[in-house]
Amino acid sequence: MKPKPTANPVPATHIPCYVFESNLEAARHVAQTIANTIRERNAFGRSAVLGLATGSTPVGVYRELIRMHREEGLDLSSVVTFNLDEYYGLEPAQLQSYHRWMYESFFDHVNIPPENIHIPDGTIGPDEVDEHCRRYEEAIRRAGGIDIQLLGIGRNGHIGFNEPPAMRASRTRVVTLDPVTRKDAASDFFHLENVPSQALSMGVATILEARKIFLLAFGEHKSRIIRAAVEDPVSERVPASFLREHSDVSFLLDAASADELTGRATPWLLGAVEWNDALTKRAVLWLCEQTGKALLKLDADDFRRHGLHQLVRNHGPASRVAHRVFRRLMETIEYHPAGIEPQRVLCFSPHPDDDVISMGGTLIRLVEDRHDVHVAYMTSGNIAVFDHDARQLADLMTELNRRFGIDEQKTPDLETHVLQVLDRKKPGEPDSDAVMKIKELIRWSEAKSAAGVCGIPEENLHFLSLPFYQTGTVAKKPPTEEDIRRVRELIEQVQPGQLYVAGDLTDPHGTHRVCAQVIFAALAQIEQSGGSLPDVLLYRGAWQEWAPHVIEVAVPLSPKDLEVKKQAIFRHESQKDSALFPGPDDPREFWQRAEDRNRRTADVYNQIGLPEYYALEAFVHWNGQPI
Repeated sequence: MKPKPTANPVPATHIPCYVFESNLEAARHVAQTIANTIRERNAFGRSAVLGLATGSTPVGVYRELIRMHREEGLDLSSVVTFNLDEYYGLEPAQLQSYHRWMYESFFDHVNIPPENIHIPDGTIGPDEVDEHCRRYEEAIRRAGGIDIQLLGIGRNGHIGFNEPPAMRASRTRVVTLDPVTRKDAASDFFHLENVPSQALSMGVATILEARKIFLLAFGEHKSRIIRAAVEDPVSERVPASFLREHSDVSFLLDAASADELTGRATPWLLGAVEWNDALTKRAVLWLCEQTGKALLKLDADDFRRHGLHQLVRNHGPASRVAHRVFRRLMETIEYHPAGIEPQRVLCFSPHPDDDVISMGGTLIRLVEDRHDVHVAYMTSGNIAVFDHDARQLADLMTELNRRFGIDEQKTPDLETHVLQVLDRKKPGEPDSDAVMKIKELIRWSEAKSAAGVCGIPEENLHFLSLPFYQTGTVAKKPPTEEDIRRVRELIEQVQPGQLYVAGDLTDPHGTHRVCAQVIFAALAQIEQSGGSLPDVLLYRGAWQEWAPHVIEVAVPLSPKDLEVKKQAIFRHESQKDSALFPGPDDPREFWQRAEDRNRRTADVYNQIGLPEYYALEAFVHWNGQPI
């Protein structure tokens, strides 16, 4: 089955790559292909054999298959499955085990017989593990081989747990996990030190024997490794690059994960292109980077030497092209992002600190411009609080009760349900309800204090506690109508003229993406019911800034603005010094990342010849499409 029209092929890659409008579209395509294979095999009385992956990337595929089973009668009773991998040393029922994840996310909701489900056993003893892996390979062969293999890709290029440097001839075995892989898994285990050091994994050779392979990748944090896998030479340092040897493999991507592929980042290097304003802007800013020149210093030779002669020939001369881009970038600079006439502004903050980290300076400016600024905290953020912070607050509350006789009868309950629970808590174990409430209270207090630094009154703060987040773990439930209802009712209550949404889809924990989906669904309902939509701007969070060629609004910040913003971030004391989930490859505190990002954006504007600012916060306009 060929990709749907919504999937655009990327030219000049060694592996077929298709860019879908959203990860949901990609998941539907894969699920439909799997369903067609299952139906074909069922018609001939044969079993479809599936190789399955775990994690947030393929979960959309499983949800779509569950929907087709329930609503379309898709019969999976003859399906045979083999999972790619499992952590070594984890019991099947342990929260982080792939065995448990697969049953909760897929197997418990469809009619695959238990005897047809194969998952590596992470509890097998050291003396038996080699034989267990050999039997796993034999079971795949007895089943007739894998018809469709699902894969994700690690930031280090691993497929399954085949870590670099990977052996092309490898089979199912025990592997030692790469530090990058363990760091990426740290949030699932509530701390890096709780992540197992080994896993059981199908080998590269095992994977390549599947008849069809789909690799799915979503988000900017996967873009560099995707380019390495499909454009750079095959290398054991990038295990996914071995997939080039397969005759029927496809990479299914979203725009973010495909952004660094040559066919999308610099398509003019591959041949003639159709120039539009967006592509021209991207090409000319790229030229500034290549030459080290400011926009208005570019000349015709610069364009010709860097493969942009067609742009000059069709839309030149060079000075005119450069000046057109210069004017467009000048138009992005906006001291008053909501205008000078007071209006209501609503900022949606996925976590309790995203508002001040991502757009604290803009919030300060909006308040100074006399706008009625509201902030909606969409989730409690309680899983990102260290146990010692919860213990400290519980100790404080207990001591206050003892010294001042406040709620004396509740003190033993507090000690039992918080202090003693924390003492008994095992590594990687989720919190009790009482501990989660304590941690939620910590984040609530910090958010209120930080907003106050920006000048936003408490009555303008809205704590939504969306249900999808309330799992006690990093893995979240899919959003429901209840999530959408709460967001819609707040928008209708506040009636903002301008609305800010976290567009940072690089969030490694996925909360930003889900929150954006909920907001956009709520806006669609409002529009369908005849309501008017506010001006919607997207900001980035703690992980990445908008690229210069996509920035549409840039708000200048003075040294004082940035200092006040940092003071607001400091109020989130539970996230200071060392955040529980800091994200990959950046150990710095959130205030340091925010300051550096804002200063760097201003430096980019200065280097290409625009006015020199101390710092800038950047935004883009929402295009009205879901994600």
